[in-house]
Amino acid sequence: MASASATLLKSSPVLDKSEWIKGQTLRQPSVSVVRCNPTTPSALTVRASSYADELVKTAKTVASPGRGILAMDESNATCGKRLASIGLENTEANRQAYRTLLVTVPGLGQYISGAILFEETLYQSTIDGKKIIDVLVEQNIVPGIKVDKGLVPLAGSNDESWCQGLDGLASRTAAYYQQGARFAKWRTVVSIPNGPSALAVKEAAWGLARYAAISQDNGLVPIVEPEILLDGEHGIDRTFEVAQKVWAEVFFYLAENNVLFEGILLKPSMVTPGAEHKERATPQQVAEYTLNLLHRRIPPAVPGIMFLSGGQSEVEATLNLNAMNQSPNPWHVSFSYARALQNTCLKTWGGRPENVKAAQEALLIRAKANSLAQFGKYTGEGESEEAKKELFVKGYVY
Repeated sequence: MASASATLLKSSPVLDKSEWIKGQTLRQPSVSVVRCNPTTPSALTVRASSYADELVKTAKTVASPGRGILAMDESNATCGKRLASIGLENTEANRQAYRTLLVTVPGLGQYISGAILFEETLYQSTIDGKKIIDVLVEQNIVPGIKVDKGLVPLAGSNDESWCQGLDGLASRTAAYYQQGARFAKWRTVVSIPNGPSALAVKEAAWGLARYAAISQDNGLVPIVEPEILLDGEHGIDRTFEVAQKVWAEVFFYLAENNVLFEGILLKPSMVTPGAEHKERATPQQVAEYTLNLLHRRIPPAVPGIMFLSGGQSEVEATLNLNAMNQSPNPWHVSFSYARALQNTCLKTWGGRPENVKAAQEALLIRAKANSLAQFGKYTGEGESEEAKKELFVKGYVY
């Protein structure tokens, strides 16, 4: 057992670009079996994905110093809302133009290690006819893919949600790997004003664990994301209490499903008061509560904690990340932001070709600011008013 574990979990170098470039032959996910005690008929059997070494390399690559994730996996409907905010129609051509702008920012790979894509984008080309996957690889950015099918009402709960998408997930993740994706994302949510009920927490944790096991079986590093929504008037202590419960369930079921911890990434919410709470927390308070939670719940085997912004302003999300990196952590503590990277960029672009360069510069500024925050060296000086605007949307749907 010891030698098998050592082989499975040996430290691996970061992933070389040639290892995940599009067109790599899909390997059949054979199963290796490790038995705790082969002489005992009832010995525990642990399945290990044939991709174990590659999963560890991919996770380490995404969790590399000074870099984080650009979340650009908005569904077509949500992307339409973003485009509508600048007066653009929700057409494939407009979505393609915006996504082209994002992935072709010169030098983006210096600060961004991974990009989460929507399925349309995974198979899409830029406006110049180059495959978006290939553009990301050239930028030294690992392509990822949103694999959940969205939130639906959870019967028997207190008006809560569950995340669908497990049906057919094995075949879909295998196809995404073949297309060039190397990590996956599954977002489920927990609502504090609605409880959360034990049923909703258990459903969220179990769904994430099944998704993680299936993704690893097909070569994709799963981003585990139980988002504790900002909605509510509760204080920071209540958020902490709920988060402890949620993360205990999540890791219990990840272990039950034999998920390789060295081959996952976490995308948690920061521990903050509810958005409607009368007092805001300082970055130092957010860091203290959040790191306390991580130390109590997250094994050091997990390579990267990639925080979601969850409706914080661009500057607030960066300040909070910076506060968490003022002393060494057992994990790579970084970012996986969507709105908190894209907001100023989108407003600057406004759908006008002549604004593309300025919009790309705005995205690079945000990416660099969060890179500095990953090193704990962000100061917040010279930030625009747009970057300080609140981005919270009640009942936000991706």
